[in-house]
Amino acid sequence: MTGLMESFRKWRSRKAGPSRDEMASIFRAKYDHFKQLLGSNTELLNIITDMEDKLQGQRVFGMSYVRSQSARCVFHALRMIQSLNSLSANRYARLVPVLENLNGRIKDELEQRREAPLTDLVLPYAQIHRDMVDFVGGKSANLGEVLNRVHLPVAEGFAITTRAFDTFLAHNDLVDEINKFKMELDIDNPESIQTASEDIQRLIISAKIPTELDAAIGNAFTSMAQRLAEKGYTGHELRVSLRSSAIGEDSELSFAGQYLSLLNVPEHQLLQSYRYIVASLYTPRAISYRLNKGIRDEDVAMSVACLQMVESVASGVIYTRHPYHLHEDHIIISAVWGLGPYAVDGHITPDTYVVAKDPQNTLLETQISLKPVQLVSNPDGGLVEIEVDSEQRHVPCLQPDQIRTLARYATELENHYRCAQDIEWALDPTGQLLVLQTRPLRVQEVGPECVTELPPPVSGFTILAQGHAMAFPGVGSGPAFHVTHEEDLANFPDGAILVAKHSSPKYVLVMPKAQGIVTESGSVTGHMASLCREFQVPSVLDITGAMSAIPREMVITVDGFSGRVYQGRVEELLAQHIEREPFMKDSPVYQTLRRVADLIVPLHLLDPKAETFTPEYCQTLHDIMRFVHEKSYGEMFQISDLVSDVGAGSLKLKAPIPLDLFVIDLGGGTVELSEHARKVSPKQIVSAPFSAVLKGLLHKDLRMTQPRPVEFSGFFSVMREQMLANPHGAERFGDRSYAIISDKYLNFS
Repeated sequence: MTGLMESFRKWRSRKAGPSRDEMASIFRAKYDHFKQLLGSNTELLNIITDMEDKLQGQRVFGMSYVRSQSARCVFHALRMIQSLNSLSANRYARLVPVLENLNGRIKDELEQRREAPLTDLVLPYAQIHRDMVDFVGGKSANLGEVLNRVHLPVAEGFAITTRAFDTFLAHNDLVDEINKFKMELDIDNPESIQTASEDIQRLIISAKIPTELDAAIGNAFTSMAQRLAEKGYTGHELRVSLRSSAIGEDSELSFAGQYLSLLNVPEHQLLQSYRYIVASLYTPRAISYRLNKGIRDEDVAMSVACLQMVESVASGVIYTRHPYHLHEDHIIISAVWGLGPYAVDGHITPDTYVVAKDPQNTLLETQISLKPVQLVSNPDGGLVEIEVDSEQRHVPCLQPDQIRTLARYATELENHYRCAQDIEWALDPTGQLLVLQTRPLRVQEVGPECVTELPPPVSGFTILAQGHAMAFPGVGSGPAFHVTHEEDLANFPDGAILVAKHSSPKYVLVMPKAQGIVTESGSVTGHMASLCREFQVPSVLDITGAMSAIPREMVITVDGFSGRVYQGRVEELLAQHIEREPFMKDSPVYQTLRRVADLIVPLHLLDPKAETFTPEYCQTLHDIMRFVHEKSYGEMFQISDLVSDVGAGSLKLKAPIPLDLFVIDLGGGTVELSEHARKVSPKQIVSAPFSAVLKGLLHKDLRMTQPRPVEFSGFFSVMREQMLANPHGAERFGDRSYAIISDKYLNFS
């Protein structure tokens, strides 16, 4: 037996192994690569989990998330491949082209960009129709359609196209600068959104208008003035209204009140006003709206509608049917004195007329509101609020024949578009009724059942307030949060009820978090009401004295079916609560993530023993991660084959165990020891996994101070198996045992 073991030692001694320092360096390098590989594996798993969570459609994310997470996935997959190849002497180089192919396909999905189909910088409305929406935006495309195909009256004007927008951004190199600010955006932090908004808008407002765009706008304005002169316009200096007409606006998504419109603009302020409207793409509420609706910034471009300023005697909104009581197939018309913003921004409650869709357009219902103020044009430009004459404040804004005319417009537009419409209109000083815009009306049957009578109050609960306009029916409960200034929105808590004096589209910033909205003024035809329906927020408007009737922080229940606000949490009503639909699903950003995730998330390599467990069968980044992770453990287990060549560089473990055990510390596995130390005790071991193993080996029921006696039939059987089956068996048989450790790692051989 002694001769046999001596033969083994002589055979091994013929091999010149690496030095102690070289072996220590090899061990540490391998361990560092393995640790880096595992770190990237963990990061990839976390990203995949988060992507799957986002794909549920209930969490807000933007294209910056899709891009950054996709880039992180590719980075960590590459780092895993590089680490595995460092462990294996580059045996898995075939993984690199697989990753390159997947990365290219991911980039193709991320870099799909909108193309402006035409080259004109401006176009008169006589040349525009709804099929040109990608070129002039939703508002202008629909106005051109109303003029040229429905043949209803609209104001004279022209559209500044999306090609002009692209030219403006390119001329000032704004795209990359804007993207930098967007990448720093924290979508859950209103202050972060506000900061990014201010930075981006500052860039746009200070940018230069290209010479060719300046000339095109000037020529279009001159041509419009000539057309008006030919029609007999002899008024004062021509003023215009500039209205946003972004791609996507006035479509299935309303963008209600999210972008800027400027009224009563003189010619010399045209270019600066254009900059302001382009910059309104990045107001805090516009950024928040696009994030919550999953709209890619690449798909958004700002066209601007430039229209003759109409000095409205009255203005308002038409819904061609009730937005949520679909069984009531009636036309709803709202009206205020003066210019239109007060009809939609919730500043005052407008008159409301309900009209039947019969040949006579029978007036079914009239609600005349108090209208103490109105907006009019300021001679110096812009708008000014003035008081309505006291005798006019309770007078209807519309006469019966005007109501019938608007009802006829509504019917013609609904028939033409074949869907319910949300229409803005104006009555000019000559008595002509003009269409200012039309867009699809979001309608939805809501509620446990369609009821025509007000349900009775819930007994046992105090009614704090009663509203007359329900923007979106449903039930919500939470603490009341008073909003008196826009800055208050930054502190709006998740699950609260927003209580305010006026309705406002600015509240879109917190709608995803709000359980309900209550306001003292506003109507179902206003911008905020449209947004409440899009975000499915139970909302009751037109509640006189709501701010004083509802104390701050009091838990209340908003009943959007009856218009009542109850003190406390009314479980009977909350049982009727309608779960919000996943608001991100089917959005452009969601669909982009879905396509990218298909190249990242699915796992096809399941069986490491299968013939298809190879680089060529990796179809996703998850497959690459699975393959690399599996192979890395095989490579690390082979590290023990190197251990037998090391006599030095290790520390003998001083412990009463039946093993000749030596420890190699890769870093952090032991307390700090002297550089001359040759032994280590269990108390000096701080490696978590090795400490756990030692705890078991040193258990009193297992402790032995002498090696177990050798049973020679078993010994020769093991020796034969090692020498014949294991290529390293002969040289490892009878060797010491080694523990290669770090603070969180153990390789035991």
